[in-house]
Amino acid sequence: MDDGKPKLLDQLRQQIRVRNYSIRTETVYAEWAKRYIRFHLYRHPAEMGAAEIEAFLTHLAVKRNVSASTQNQALAALLFLYKEVLKLDLPWLQGVVRAKKPKRLPVVLSQDEVALLLERMQGVQRLVANLLYGSGLRLLEALRLRAKDVDFARREILVRDGKGQKDRVTMLPKRVVEPLQAHLEMVRRLHREDLADGLGEANLPFALARKYPNAAREWGWQFVFPSVNRSCDPRGQGIFRHHLHEKTIQRAVREAARRAGLLKHATPHSLRHSFATHLLEAGQDIRTVQELLGHSDVKTTMIYTHVLNRGGLAVLSPLDR
Repeated sequence: MDDGKPKLLDQLRQQIRVRNYSIRTETVYAEWAKRYIRFHLYRHPAEMGAAEIEAFLTHLAVKRNVSASTQNQALAALLFLYKEVLKLDLPWLQGVVRAKKPKRLPVVLSQDEVALLLERMQGVQRLVANLLYGSGLRLLEALRLRAKDVDFARREILVRDGKGQKDRVTMLPKRVVEPLQAHLEMVRRLHREDLADGLGEANLPFALARKYPNAAREWGWQFVFPSVNRSCDPRGQGIFRHHLHEKTIQRAVREAARRAGLLKHATPHSLRHSFATHLLEAGQDIRTVQELLGHSDVKTTMIYTHVLNRGGLAVLSPLDR
């Protein structure tokens, strides 16, 4: 019988939105909840517990051969479902074993390799790649930049709601200033055209659209790297011009690395790794690098000390003595 309550997945989405989680998290968590329910032949999660979760995770590892990070993502989604949606604070929730992630060193390009890579990129893709390497941004941090987040006078970039929902300030490289200003002029013209068509609204974070009804049409809230096409908001809030899709940059970097003949598996995130490593090689203080990267703990930043251009852990080989 229908008790008037929203369906389980709708309740899940509501709880995610209340906590201001991203649309990406909402999509992923809902998908894992659906897979979990289908795996157990559509039994309601309230009727299941630790044994069913472990069976599902084992299936992912053994039959599907997924990575440890994917297993942990599935577990996080299910724990959220039980604790925040079903409100079941059961003892076994804390006892479910998480898959252990393998410890891998980051892929770091040399300065020459970075130059070769960037030389083989052009247009907006090259501009984004320059910010990843020159400012140490994560890919989505760069793509989610708004016009108001770039301070040319102070040569700073404000990263809003970065990983862990933290804001931080990082540098704006001098070499990027002129091409970025020229790019923003083109974006501003595009915004004016959208306004003339009765559109031109940006998708605002959290509940800002209700608090400031006109802010979505303001220039400062427009994405620095807007999509070529307008699209419907996945949460049904209207038609917006969203930011570039991350796959656009991922493909461009991969293709540039291939043309440059790089043997390393270069990705957009490799440029962020290279930013940190090259700063440390130049003698920059590790605490400063930690702040620029937005790491909560300096231990996370310490991994770059293991890939400095000094050989194995900076120890001189006996063969070279």
